[in-house]
Amino acid sequence: MSTSPQHPVPARPTPFGEAELRGAVEKLWQAVSRGDEYAAYGVVLGAHGAGADDESLLLDVIGTVQRKVGEEWAANRMSVAMEHAATAVNDRMIAALAARHAPDPALGRPGRVTGQDGPGRITVACVDGEWHALPARLLAEVLRLRGWHVDYLGAQVPTPHLIAHVHRTGPDAVALSSSLATRLPTAHAAITACQAVGVPVLVGGAAFGEDGRYARLLGADAWAPDGRAAADLLARSPLKPPLTGHQPVDDLPHLVDQEYTMVRRDSSRLVKAALAGLEDRFPAVRSYTDRQRQHTAEDLGHIVDFLVVALYMDCEQLFTRFLTWTAGILTARGVPAASLTPTLDVLGTELKEFPRAGRLINHARQALDGSAVPAARSGSGVLR
Repeated sequence: MSTSPQHPVPARPTPFGEAELRGAVEKLWQAVSRGDEYAAYGVVLGAHGAGADDESLLLDVIGTVQRKVGEEWAANRMSVAMEHAATAVNDRMIAALAARHAPDPALGRPGRVTGQDGPGRITVACVDGEWHALPARLLAEVLRLRGWHVDYLGAQVPTPHLIAHVHRTGPDAVALSSSLATRLPTAHAAITACQAVGVPVLVGGAAFGEDGRYARLLGADAWAPDGRAAADLLARSPLKPPLTGHQPVDDLPHLVDQEYTMVRRDSSRLVKAALAGLEDRFPAVRSYTDRQRQHTAEDLGHIVDFLVVALYMDCEQLFTRFLTWTAGILTARGVPAASLTPTLDVLGTELKEFPRAGRLINHARQALDGSAVPAARSGSGVLR
């Protein structure tokens, strides 16, 4: 049977391979870096029309571009405002893709809640204090594409509100996202609270370490390095209901020494002491404007925050990697990284009665003294 020339059979889209993905990433980056939402929309829709599937667009194109946004900020080639504008454009692209595949309410959704066979229902949220919501949003949309009933709660979800939602909706699992390691104690509380009501927890994000080591230390039921791996993990087998009666100290027995609690309680005083120490070692600091002093105090606050979370996790590498990352950030902005050493000296003096804190500080000092300042990378810290 022949086809009429007036009604040709539509050509099938060309398979979207690695070269096409790289091209889409570059085009989207150009649009996003200009804050050009309409150009970005054209790139995403064009790639979709050329054969790119939604999951690849979400993770391999939009996700890749978002990582580049973070890297450019870290290298001081993108301001905070530019970073926020770029992230907003990427978020709009996710929404545009999601709107094209909105489920029909009349059809219902697969999962335990409806009584149908299927993947089930999952709650996706960022831990309290975590404002970097895009990774969680990407995961939520990928899981929706795979048939899950997803409740996406967004950024900075207080643990009591998360648990109230879990009680109301009865999900099969909770997926928690955190980019900042300083949120690990809060993440631990959220993990434990979800498990206490019988709901298993999958975690992801830079805060949990490149290999998921902190997820394991905190007793999470599962960890995944990215959205695709998380969706694959959940597709292979359901997470088992956790044992109840679990307490945070069961995961981190070193917390009984109270160093974490006492240093955290004393953090404001430590920041003031570190600032005074910098003034003694670098007289130019005394002539800083109020704005400069505020930024310096914020940077010192981040250092103390990472020392506190390293005490919580009892992990030298966590504190050391933040310090070396900070050195790279400061260098990229024309600020002498040498200012970190006297800060550590002051903290060491102030915390001489705390053996674990002293060990963490000494280890970080040796790392700064013995290695070249690394190139700054995104995802490791919080300085702005």
